[in-house]
Amino acid sequence: MKTFKDLEFKPHAMGEGIHSKLSFDNGYGVSVVRTSWTYGGKDGLYELAVLDEHGNLTYNTSVTNDVIGYLSEEEVSNVMEQVQKL
Repeated sequence: MKTFKDLEFKPHAMGEGIHSKLSFDNGYGVSVVRTSWTYGGKDGLYELAVLDEHGNLTYNTSVTNDVIGYLSEEEVSNVMEQVQKL
């Protein structure tokens, strides 16, 4: 299982914060960001979105129907595990 440690963060395209995308063998993936405008970013926490097989955000999974904010590194790993089990 891939975890938070497998994420490779780069500067966010909007010029502030960090962003990482990671695809999984089951076709899904995650986008994980931390900026001053993301949910929890000002507190040093992460926001995660589930990605479909084309790398687009999807809100149609049993994991979530929205982005998930205010996540610690451990919580990001837990959600990543759920996405990998889809």
